[in-house]
Amino acid sequence: MAAGPTTAEKSGASESKRSSRGASDGPSRGGIRSRRFRMPPTRVLLLALAVLLLTVGGLWALYGSNWFRVERVKTSGTSVLAPGEIEAAAAVPMGAPLVSVDTEAIEARLRRGFPRIESVDVVRSWPHGIGLKVTERKPVLLIEKGGRFVEVDATGMRFATVDTAPRGIPRLVLDSASSPSLRRFGADRLLREAVRVRGELPAEIARDTRVVRVTSYDSVTLELTRGRTVFWGSGEHGPVKARVLAALLKATPKAGHFDVSAPTEPASSGS
Repeated sequence: MAAGPTTAEKSGASESKRSSRGASDGPSRGGIRSRRFRMPPTRVLLLALAVLLLTVGGLWALYGSNWFRVERVKTSGTSVLAPGEIEAAAAVPMGAPLVSVDTEAIEARLRRGFPRIESVDVVRSWPHGIGLKVTERKPVLLIEKGGRFVEVDATGMRFATVDTAPRGIPRLVLDSASSPSLRRFGADRLLREAVRVRGELPAEIARDTRVVRVTSYDSVTLELTRGRTVFWGSGEHGPVKARVLAALLKATPKAGHFDVSAPTEPASSGS
């Protein structure tokens, strides 16, 4: 019976296998390293060149060519202001690249130059236009002063003075010179209370309102058509007072005076 390999022979065989594996692995790892640092293929270079050319071409089209330059300005949304004066104040740089127009600066100039403008949106209208979309303030009350009329909007802002009173807008009379409310709250607060009352009136009552008279913070009176008056009281509980007043006007159409200052106990009287 033949003897098995000795310990020395086994050790030698193991070393030989490890050496063989090491030799076979070496070129493979070397091959991986060589592929990792290989130069990009031609198609990648062509793609990069195409992207660069498109970028440069796009920038030239937007800034250097005559394809996208400002040639016209159009104003919309105005009813009182003239489009021509708005466009003059906007000072849009004609002939400039459309993409370079500073729309925020134009908006700021218009809001600063025209208090009647509540908001304005400056938009690019490709390929050659700039649009000015204007929203004007609407008067809800008028303050008569020296034969002219100061327009007051729904926020209580006095934004314009006109020679002729717009139709359908009530006059505000601040008759509070001797009232402690004037010292406590100030004229602006009383003005805002009047605006608040006006804004809570139903449309049909608002159309009949001719004067909103403020004597103090808790004493607001409405003067309607046909000599009718409404004692509103303070501006609190406005929506409830408006509903109660509408019901009173229908229930007692011949009454001349209405009191909704305490809306749970309304009253009407006179003829």
